[in-house]
Amino acid sequence: MKTPEAAASPQRWRDRLPMQEDLNFLLTNRVPRMLLTRLMGRFSRIRSRWLTTLSVAVWRQFTPLDLSEAVETRFDSLHAVFTRALKPGARPVDPHPEVLCSPCDAIVGACGPVRDGQILQAKGMPYAMADLFGGDPLANEFIGGSYVTLRLTSAMYHRFHAPADARLVDVTYISGDTWNVNPIALVRVERLFCRNERAVLPLTLPDGACIALVPVAAILVASLRLHALDVRLHLKYRGPNRLPCDVPVRKGEELGWFEHGSTIIVFAPPGFALATGVATGTRLCMGQPLLLSPRYDGDTPLSSAAASMDAHAP
Repeated sequence: MKTPEAAASPQRWRDRLPMQEDLNFLLTNRVPRMLLTRLMGRFSRIRSRWLTTLSVAVWRQFTPLDLSEAVETRFDSLHAVFTRALKPGARPVDPHPEVLCSPCDAIVGACGPVRDGQILQAKGMPYAMADLFGGDPLANEFIGGSYVTLRLTSAMYHRFHAPADARLVDVTYISGDTWNVNPIALVRVERLFCRNERAVLPLTLPDGACIALVPVAAILVASLRLHALDVRLHLKYRGPNRLPCDVPVRKGEELGWFEHGSTIIVFAPPGFALATGVATGTRLCMGQPLLLSPRYDGDTPLSSAAASMDAHAP
């Protein structure tokens, strides 16, 4: 007969594993990261409902995966689970034109002002914004501005959206490593975001100001897909690195998706400020207020959707 203690042991083991920092770092970083990432990309595309059902059951032993908001109810592959679309209305978008909304569901990491071209990946772990942008002069636009690091866990909705009405003028792809981007790695690996595979998405607002999204890949993130491009950005992509597109996007419009959890760093120029309640540890849904334009003159409490994210905590 199974005792209550035995029945709870998988949950207890799952909860304790993240606390074992040395073991967590070893299992997610001191492994052949790029090989595992490529293999995961292939595995996730195997079309088999029974294999997908089994994989999701294993996945749920490590994280509280909730698929109730997904449009689809049955999935043919893990890739379909990772990149699932949500039911219409599941993520209301703040309509105020002077509010930049969160491009994704996320947990807020380091955030605040850009000082002397330096930002933080974790407390006491600064890195140069220019390195993150791969030397692109675009980084200079955000000196004295604001940034927000948004971490997507593996169970979260993986698609990301435009924070405002804007024009995506081009995309710069920067190849790199696939370090894990969880909090344990962020306090151990210097300049981690600057080492990993990433892309720079500059977005020009209607008033001419520029913001930028920098999606950063991580271990098991097999690729980054953008609707504005007809190529998939992944570890085997060999160029060109700068990809022109010049397409208009509407606030809340889907830009693309990760194929696993990762990070998006949002940059805004001087004058923008963090929305009310946005701080390290805050949970956000896509569409909630993230940054405020200098012209904004209203109150922006976080909507009740933030509370719903607690049910999906990793």
